[in-house]
Amino acid sequence: MLKITNLKKTFNAGTINEKTALEGLNLHLKDGDFVTVIGGNGAGKSTLQNAIAGVWKPDCGTIEIDGVDVTNMPEHKRAQFLGRVFQDPMKGTAPDMEIAENLAIAARRGTKRKLIWGVRKAEREEYKKLLATLDLGLEDRLSTKVGLLSGGQRQAVTLLMATLRRPKLLMLDEHTAALDPKTAAKVLELTDRIVTENKLTTLMITHNMNDAIAHGNRLIMMYDGHVVVDVEGEEKKKLTVQDLLNMFAQASGKEFANDRAMLS
Repeated sequence: MLKITNLKKTFNAGTINEKTALEGLNLHLKDGDFVTVIGGNGAGKSTLQNAIAGVWKPDCGTIEIDGVDVTNMPEHKRAQFLGRVFQDPMKGTAPDMEIAENLAIAARRGTKRKLIWGVRKAEREEYKKLLATLDLGLEDRLSTKVGLLSGGQRQAVTLLMATLRRPKLLMLDEHTAALDPKTAAKVLELTDRIVTENKLTTLMITHNMNDAIAHGNRLIMMYDGHVVVDVEGEEKKKLTVQDLLNMFAQASGKEFANDRAMLS
């Protein structure tokens, strides 16, 4: 479902601020893979997702989604393949629009627009049923502006919006990092359910090692712009945080140094 070959990206090349973010990265996700991504600051995690989304063009290498080469495809065109939830709960929604209106925008993504009522009655009933599955009481608040929701409620709505049209690839960029532990656990529980029920191929960045181990069927660890640890299946299920730290040290030749991840 996702095939990345020899992907390279350097920012501010030829200047004193030159930074190589991706260094010949290779990654292949099978259809239905739920991959968690962990690594220290500057490892290239967010750069990887932004390259897939088309936020910037790589210096070299190729990106294929479901057999389609999107390397040179504009960001707005490759959006038809992708769903994305950001770390900031304020991103990914229109705060001054109702919950129902936000869901309607997501439902119409990639389709031809025409002059009709913004949200039809049948759609409202459909969105009500969808929101009820979140178990957050939002099914009775369709007319509430999204900007008035809590961070957790907003991330849950954004997750629904990102998966409403069943994207080829769902990208989650530390989507629980800004939430309190209890709310983060709830959003992760929803994530697992939505990904499993819709059999979505998913790439989830997290700073939490325990979450990286507990969720998904595969885990990759990045360092200096490439993948240094890649485990899946039964091997991943048996992992402990110490195992992961040992694997990182063996692969990179250095101790894993990231206070945020370690404290988590």
